[in-house]
Amino acid sequence: MDVGTIAALWRYPVKALRAEPLAQATVLPDGLAGDRTAALVVESPTHARAGKPFRGKESSRLHLTADPETAASYAADDGVLVTLDRSEPRWFDARPVSVLLDRWVHDVEALVGEPLDPLRWRPNLYVTAAPGFAKREAEMVGLTLRAGTVVLEVVTVIRRCVTTTWDVATGEALPSVLERVATQRANVVGVYCEVVTPGELARGDALTAE
Repeated sequence: MDVGTIAALWRYPVKALRAEPLAQATVLPDGLAGDRTAALVVESPTHARAGKPFRGKESSRLHLTADPETAASYAADDGVLVTLDRSEPRWFDARPVSVLLDRWVHDVEALVGEPLDPLRWRPNLYVTAAPGFAKREAEMVGLTLRAGTVVLEVVTVIRRCVTTTWDVATGEALPSVLERVATQRANVVGVYCEVVTPGELARGDALTAE
Protein backbone atom coordinates (compact mmCIF):
# COMPACT_ATOMS: atom_id res chain seq x y z
CA MET A 1 0.00 0.00 0.00
CA ASP A 2 1.40 3.38 -1.02
CA VAL A 3 1.10 5.77 1.92
CA GLY A 4 2.98 8.70 0.40
CA THR A 5 6.34 10.43 0.22
CA ILE A 6 8.50 11.75 3.06
CA ALA A 7 8.32 15.51 2.57
CA ALA A 8 10.34 16.46 5.66
CA LEU A 9 12.43 14.87 8.39
CA TRP A 10 13.02 16.44 11.78
CA ARG A 11 14.78 15.58 14.99
CA TYR A 12 14.83 17.48 18.27
CA PRO A 13 18.32 17.29 19.81
CA VAL A 14 17.08 18.88 23.05
CA LYS A 15 13.59 17.87 24.12
CA ALA A 16 11.02 20.67 23.63
CA LEU A 17 13.47 22.93 21.77
CA ARG A 18 13.46 23.85 18.07
CA ALA A 19 13.49 21.13 15.43
CA GLU A 20 16.52 20.34 13.30
CA PRO A 21 15.63 19.59 9.65
CA LEU A 22 17.38 16.62 8.06
CA ALA A 23 17.91 15.55 4.46
CA GLN A 24 18.45 11.97 5.63
CA ALA A 25 18.45 10.15 8.92
CA THR A 26 19.90 7.09 10.55
CA VAL A 27 17.17 5.29 12.46
CA LEU A 28 18.45 3.29 15.42
CA PRO A 29 16.49 0.69 17.42
CA ASP A 30 15.39 3.47 19.79
CA GLY A 31 14.70 6.24 17.26
CA LEU A 32 16.42 8.73 15.00
CA ALA A 33 20.10 9.26 15.75
CA GLY A 34 20.50 12.43 17.78
CA ASP A 35 16.81 12.80 18.60
CA ARG A 36 15.95 14.00 22.12
CA THR A 37 19.29 13.04 23.63
CA ALA A 38 19.17 15.95 26.10
CA ALA A 39 16.55 17.80 28.11
CA LEU A 40 16.25 20.86 30.31
CA VAL A 41 15.51 19.44 33.76
CA VAL A 42 13.82 21.52 36.45
CA GLU A 43 16.10 22.25 39.41
CA SER A 44 13.69 24.51 41.33
CA PRO A 45 12.84 22.30 44.35
CA THR A 46 9.29 23.62 44.83
CA HIS A 47 8.28 23.37 41.18
CA ALA A 48 5.69 20.74 40.27
CA ARG A 49 8.16 19.24 37.78
CA ALA A 50 11.24 19.29 39.99
CA GLY A 51 13.69 16.69 38.69
CA LYS A 52 11.71 16.26 35.46
CA PRO A 53 12.04 17.80 31.99
CA PHE A 54 10.79 21.34 31.44
CA ARG A 55 8.41 20.91 28.49
CA GLY A 56 6.56 22.91 25.90
CA LYS A 57 3.52 22.59 28.16
CA GLU A 58 5.31 24.83 30.64
CA SER A 59 6.59 27.45 28.17
CA SER A 60 5.32 28.61 24.79
CA ARG A 61 8.79 29.87 23.82
CA LEU A 62 11.04 26.82 24.18
CA HIS A 63 10.51 25.71 20.58
CA LEU A 64 11.64 29.14 19.33
CA THR A 65 15.29 28.31 19.99
CA ALA A 66 17.72 25.42 19.61
CA ASP A 67 20.12 26.95 22.14
CA PRO A 68 19.81 25.48 25.65
CA GLU A 69 21.13 28.66 27.30
CA THR A 70 18.51 30.78 25.59
CA ALA A 71 15.82 28.28 26.53
CA ALA A 72 17.05 28.32 30.13
CA SER A 73 16.68 32.10 30.12
CA TYR A 74 13.06 31.71 29.02
CA ALA A 75 12.50 29.37 31.94
CA ALA A 76 14.21 31.84 34.28
CA ASP A 77 11.82 34.55 33.07
CA ASP A 78 9.07 32.35 34.48
CA GLY A 79 10.96 31.85 37.73
CA VAL A 80 12.12 28.31 36.94
CA LEU A 81 15.73 27.13 37.22
CA VAL A 82 16.68 24.44 34.68
CA THR A 83 19.90 22.69 33.71
CA LEU A 84 20.84 20.75 30.60
CA ASP A 85 20.80 17.02 31.31
CA ARG A 86 22.24 14.28 29.06
CA SER A 87 22.13 11.51 31.64
CA GLU A 88 19.38 9.55 29.84
CA PRO A 89 19.87 7.95 26.40
CA ARG A 90 16.52 9.39 25.27
CA TRP A 91 13.97 11.82 26.68
CA PHE A 92 10.82 10.55 24.99
CA ASP A 93 7.32 11.08 26.37
CA ALA A 94 6.11 7.98 24.56
CA ARG A 95 7.37 6.01 21.54
CA PRO A 96 10.54 6.65 19.52
CA VAL A 97 9.28 7.72 16.06
CA SER A 98 6.32 9.94 15.20
CA VAL A 99 4.69 10.13 11.77
CA LEU A 100 2.38 12.87 10.53
CA LEU A 101 0.51 12.97 7.21
CA ASP A 102 -0.27 16.22 5.46
CA ARG A 103 -3.92 15.23 5.06
CA TRP A 104 -4.30 15.08 8.84
CA VAL A 105 -2.88 18.59 9.11
CA HIS A 106 -5.29 19.69 6.38
CA ASP A 107 -8.13 18.21 8.45
CA VAL A 108 -7.22 20.51 11.34
CA GLU A 109 -6.67 23.49 9.04
CA ALA A 110 -10.23 23.06 7.77
CA LEU A 111 -11.50 22.96 11.35
CA VAL A 112 -9.72 26.16 12.46
CA GLY A 113 -9.97 28.01 9.15
CA GLU A 114 -6.31 28.85 8.62
CA PRO A 115 -3.03 27.25 7.50
CA LEU A 116 -0.95 25.53 10.17
CA ASP A 117 2.73 24.64 10.25
CA PRO A 118 3.14 20.86 10.67
CA LEU A 119 5.88 21.55 13.23
CA ARG A 120 3.12 22.36 15.73
CA TRP A 121 2.89 18.55 16.05
CA ARG A 122 6.67 17.99 16.26
CA PRO A 123 6.82 14.94 13.97
CA ASN A 124 9.91 13.02 12.95
CA LEU A 125 8.49 12.05 9.55
CA TYR A 126 6.16 14.41 7.71
CA VAL A 127 4.53 12.65 4.78
CA THR A 128 2.70 13.91 1.71
CA ALA A 129 -0.12 11.40 1.36
CA ALA A 130 -0.45 9.46 -1.88
CA PRO A 131 -3.51 10.21 -4.03
CA GLY A 132 -6.38 8.19 -2.67
CA PHE A 133 -4.76 7.38 0.67
CA ALA A 134 -7.46 8.27 3.17
CA LYS A 135 -6.75 6.36 6.37
CA ARG A 136 -7.15 8.15 9.66
CA GLU A 137 -4.70 7.57 12.47
CA ALA A 138 -6.63 4.83 14.28
CA GLU A 139 -6.85 2.84 11.05
CA MET A 140 -3.06 2.77 10.79
CA VAL A 141 -2.38 1.18 14.16
CA GLY A 142 -0.89 -2.26 13.55
CA LEU A 143 0.42 -1.47 10.09
CA THR A 144 4.05 -2.04 9.13
CA LEU A 145 5.63 0.98 7.43
CA ARG A 146 8.69 0.89 5.17
CA ALA A 147 10.89 3.75 3.95
CA GLY A 148 14.44 3.42 2.70
CA THR A 149 15.89 0.48 4.62
CA VAL A 150 13.81 1.22 7.73
CA VAL A 151 10.82 -0.77 8.95
CA LEU A 152 8.45 0.71 11.54
CA GLU A 153 5.35 -0.61 13.29
CA VAL A 154 2.52 1.80 14.03
CA VAL A 155 1.66 1.12 17.67
CA THR A 156 -0.62 3.95 18.82
CA VAL A 157 -2.23 7.24 17.91
CA ILE A 158 -0.84 10.49 19.35
CA ARG A 159 -3.10 12.35 21.75
CA ARG A 160 -2.40 16.05 21.83
CA CYS A 161 -1.83 18.77 24.43
CA VAL A 162 -1.55 22.55 24.67
CA THR A 163 1.80 22.67 22.83
CA THR A 164 -0.05 22.36 19.52
CA THR A 165 -1.62 25.77 20.12
CA TRP A 166 1.74 27.60 20.06
CA ASP A 167 2.75 29.30 16.81
CA VAL A 168 6.13 27.83 15.84
CA ALA A 169 7.51 31.22 14.75
CA THR A 170 6.15 33.50 17.48
CA GLY A 171 4.91 31.40 20.39
CA GLU A 172 1.51 33.11 20.10
CA ALA A 173 -1.40 30.93 21.18
CA LEU A 174 -4.23 29.76 18.92
CA PRO A 175 -6.49 27.89 21.37
CA SER A 176 -8.91 26.79 18.64
CA VAL A 177 -6.33 24.25 17.41
CA LEU A 178 -6.58 22.08 20.50
CA GLU A 179 -10.29 22.84 20.97
CA ARG A 180 -11.11 21.54 17.48
CA VAL A 181 -8.72 18.59 17.70
CA ALA A 182 -10.23 17.59 21.05
CA THR A 183 -13.85 17.88 19.96
CA GLN A 184 -13.66 16.87 16.29
CA ARG A 185 -10.70 14.44 16.08
CA ALA A 186 -10.86 12.64 19.46
CA ASN A 187 -7.79 14.65 20.48
CA VAL A 188 -5.66 12.72 17.96
CA VAL A 189 -3.19 13.97 15.34
CA GLY A 190 -0.42 11.63 14.14
CA VAL A 191 0.84 8.18 15.04
CA TYR A 192 3.70 6.73 17.09
CA CYS A 193 5.88 3.92 15.80
CA GLU A 194 8.36 1.43 17.17
CA VAL A 195 11.44 0.55 15.13
CA VAL A 196 11.33 -2.98 13.74
CA THR A 197 14.36 -2.73 11.45
CA PRO A 198 16.92 0.08 11.91
CA GLY A 199 18.45 1.64 8.84
CA GLU A 200 18.53 4.77 6.71
CA LEU A 201 15.78 6.87 5.23
CA ALA A 202 15.70 10.24 3.49
CA ARG A 203 13.50 13.08 2.43
CA GLY A 204 11.85 12.03 -0.83
CA ASP A 205 11.66 8.34 0.06
CA ALA A 206 8.40 6.51 -0.56
CA LEU A 207 6.52 5.34 2.52
CA THR A 208 4.59 2.12 2.12
CA ALA A 209 2.43 0.06 4.45
CA GLU A 210 1.41 -3.54 4.78
